[in-house]
Amino acid sequence: MAGYTEPGLEARRAAAASAREKALAKLKARTPLDPAVQAERIAAAEARENMQAEKRALLKTKKAQELAEKADRAAKATPALTEAERKAARDVKYAARKARKK
Repeated sequence: MAGYTEPGLEARRAAAASAREKALAKLKARTPLDPAVQAERIAAAEARENMQAEKRALLKTKKAQELAEKADRAAKATPALTEAERKAARDVKYAARKARKK
């Protein structure tokens, strides 16, 4: 019983060449794409791209509005402290720290 023998270099080259020729023949045998169908596909792709661009723009404006609203809420929630109030708060913290050390 004969075992398996690996094909040599020339056999592999011939197999690759025939496969290449077969693929080229298959590619050439395809029917060309109808220009109307091609135009329709291009139009659909452009429409899809335009819709996605609009969606991105809407999301961007919505996010900007949310950030602006968040900044407004933060500005309204924390009243601006005067210089005297900030100094008084600092002095209270300093006194508390001194009291803990004793």
